Formats: sequence, structure tokens, C-alpha cells
Amino acid sequence: MNPISIPSQTRKVCTDKVAGVEFDRAADGIAVARVGDLVFAMLPSRDGRHLLASAWRVSRPLAALSRDDFYSYHGSIEDEAAFSARMIEQAEHCRELRALARRTVRIACSTPWGPSQGATLYAEGVVAHTTAGHGGFSLSPERNEKVHPLLRSQDGFYEEDSSWAAVAITFPDLFTSIERRSAEATLKDWQPDAWETITGTVLAAGESHVKDRRAFEREHAGDWVVISALRSDHHPGMTEVIATRGGRRDAHVEERRFLVASTEYQVGRFGFVIDEARHAAYDGRSSFVTWVGRSTP
Repeated sequence: MNPISIPSQTRKVCTDKVAGVEFDRAADGIAVARVGDLVFAMLPSRDGRHLLASAWRVSRPLAALSRDDFYSYHGSIEDEAAFSARMIEQAEHCRELRALARRTVRIACSTPWGPSQGATLYAEGVVAHTTAGHGGFSLSPERNEKVHPLLRSQDGFYEEDSSWAAVAITFPDLFTSIERRSAEATLKDWQPDAWETITGTVLAAGESHVKDRRAFEREHAGDWVVISALRSDHHPGMTEVIATRGGRRDAHVEERRFLVASTEYQVGRFGFVIDEARHAAYDGRSSFVTWVGRSTP
């Protein structure tokens, strides 16, 4: 599941026919599985990795499916063992979801994301709304008071990208195991200070996207970090980059250009750091439109 959004499968109805997972190979050889009304596939991608994809209410046999049948994507998946584990987890999610007995309702109201076009009642005072372009939860004033002050939204609305996790953490009995795990991961990633204060635990390196970014920025505050890059038209096999100190993006910050071998230029989680001992500063003809006229002929 995507760690920074409400799992998309939560919005689907898992039928009473779900008893587990059906695994098979599709017509083009890809690994596929069926869990309730959803079918999943492990799709090969161009970088040698795999993508987890799904489709809803596909009744044809798994062996008759192909890559073209899948249209929703849920991030990367390492291998078939991870795919199998994910499917078993999804079956667990469906079983728990049926037990929760959430109800689809119609509520005519406005939300921060537009008029509600559909709603799911999790419990009295806990409603998930969908709109034309976004969605999230609304809590009654009584429910909202139970949310920890560090996570509480004053208006009682919690958007679906990350804020929804506060609702799941506050009312865990209304969510499935997979949703609770996703909520914990979301808070650790994007609200680490609140997580550490509430739980009394300190997140280690690799446990929080935000904390890891802060550490990267502290470590490389004085280094040249790339903010823009493209293949050089003037130096075959090289990538021309624009870098600033610490990767800052400010109208008044100093910019420098460097040439980096294209085979070496692999952007990490938070950016590519220039090694001045190996990557020479470059003032020649530029492939960047904004630098044409500023560079040395």
C-alpha cells in the first residue's frame, strides 16, 4: 500500500466470497492474484524492478489476463515472495473489512476539497468523503476532541494523502490491520516530531522520510547539490547539471554548473551531491535555456 495515502483498496467492497488468495500466471507470464473483487499483478518495469498493479471486478480467469488489464498502480514490489506476502496481507484486510461493516451513505455537504460526492460511514461521527478530485475524513466535534493536539485539525477534516493517519491512530478499532500499519508508517514518515512526542520513541535513520531529509540537508548544507540536470548537447556521454549550496532554490543563491558522466549520474533520495575532487566546474556552452548567453562560448 502506498504509505502516504489511504489504501485504494479500502474504497472497494470485499465480497463474502473472499476466503483467501488465488494465484496464477497471466497469459503473458506475469504473476497475478485474485483477492475478492480485485485482481493484482506484478508488472516488470524498465529499470528491472516490478510494479504492483490492480484492477477491479475483472471476472475472466487469471490465466486469461495480460498486462493491459491492469490500470491502478501501488508502487514497487521487490519480487514474487514479496508479492505473495502482499496478497496474503490483502486477504487479511478484506476479511477484517467485512467485519467492520462500514456503510456507504449519501451526505450533502461541503468539504475543504469540494462538495461530497460519496461517503463511507465508519462509525457515528467518523465519515470518509470522496469529491471530484480529492477526499478525506470528517470528524464530529466530539470525535475530533479525542485526536491528540499535535495531530488535531481544528475544523475536523483530515485529507486522504497523509492527515487521515491521525484518524486511524486515534480510532484503531475502526480500521484494519493493514490500514493501521499504513497510518503508523505515514506518521513516522511525515510527522516524526509528533510521533516521537506521542509515543516516547526516537525514530532511527531510515524510519522517517522527513527526518532523513533533515539529516541529509544538515550533512550537505555546504556542498553543491544538483537542482537541475540534462544530457549535454555539447559533451556526449555527459550530463550537465546546475547545483547550489545545500540544494537551495532561491532567486539570490549562487548557481554553478558541473559536468557529470551520465553513467554516474544517479539521483539519490534527496539529491545528487557534487564531488568537487571529481566533478569539474563547467563554464562552457550550455544546454540549459536559462544559461544560454551566460556561458562562455
